[in-house]
Amino acid sequence: QVQVAESGGGSVQAGGSLRLSCAASGSIDGFVGIMAWYRQAPGKQRDLVARIIRGGSTNYADSVRGRFTISRGDAENTVYLQMNSLKPEDTSVYYCNAVVFKMGPTNYWGQGTQVSVSS
Repeated sequence: QVQVAESGGGSVQAGGSLRLSCAASGSIDGFVGIMAWYRQAPGKQRDLVARIIRGGSTNYADSVRGRFTISRGDAENTVYLQMNSLKPEDTSVYYCNAVVFKMGPTNYWGQGTQVSVSS
């Protein structure tokens, strides 16, 4: 079994910063090929925020590009999301996603961490 846990959310004023952390752990039957951050606000779909793959290539949603940075941690199967210049529209629950590859990809999700940005 695989567990994904994220942390680092909180409440900040617009223009502030937060750093989210995520780790995938447990009996990973395969390898973690992709780790990503998604967010879901009330009444909205869960959308991709940033993704990092083996080798370090990254993708970002247009709304966060230039403000957010996804990076791998030194520990295996860890990832961070540095969020700068936060805006009220960034308010959401942020979920960490780990994609384990064996006989095709399997997604594992964290429980979410709340990010609230006030004007």
